[in-house]
Amino acid sequence: MENLSNKTAYVTGGSKGIGYGIAEKLMANGVNVVITSRSEDSANRAATKLNGLGHPGKCTGVKADVRNLTSQQQAVEKAKQAYGSLDIVVANAGVGHFAPIQEMSPEQWNETIDINLTGTFNTIKASVDELIATKGYFFTIASLAGTNFFAGGAAYNASKFGVVGFTQAVMLDVRKQEVKCTTIMPGSVATHFNGNEPDDSDAWKIQIEDLGQLVVDLLKMPARTLPSKVEVRPAVPKS
Repeated sequence: MENLSNKTAYVTGGSKGIGYGIAEKLMANGVNVVITSRSEDSANRAATKLNGLGHPGKCTGVKADVRNLTSQQQAVEKAKQAYGSLDIVVANAGVGHFAPIQEMSPEQWNETIDINLTGTFNTIKASVDELIATKGYFFTIASLAGTNFFAGGAAYNASKFGVVGFTQAVMLDVRKQEVKCTTIMPGSVATHFNGNEPDDSDAWKIQIEDLGQLVVDLLKMPARTLPSKVEVRPAVPKS
């Protein structure tokens, strides 16, 4: 996709954090973007803010829940209605619950798996026919926690290891239809994730606009080349 102008992207969990940063960079390159949130107000507020930045691409906010396949199908249909096609899908919505297994509740486990892993399945399941039609690009936002396990991360590790494996298998399913699939695995990112409040102390971390630029760069790779799994981490760790 050397020219991204007037392409259409669908970004789950795009009202803040990584999804918001990706949406903004796509819009700066002329892509029309549909962002989702479980809160209609949050989706609309973020879309209004993004549209006020003066980028050539437009943004529409949609209420949708990645845990529900029907909800994802309806949101994809709204994206098509708004902009005519679907070229780029970013499965970004995620949640993190961290606790030793002795303390982790079934509810925390289920929510983590349902949003991070099953939500990724629902997102591609709802959009794969459209991506095949446009020879599009499917991104998942995993984590370095998808290859590096740690204490207290049973649910999060399981979900992100699953996202990595799932994306690579889907890549093999659809590559002959000329659909590209990449999983992006960030390390520390300056977001509100897990109760963090970003400030100057997060300057050493990956910034959300950096991940947005990474998505744009991957989209502009030559058609013959596919970086199917990308690890990305802060250049210099916190001392």
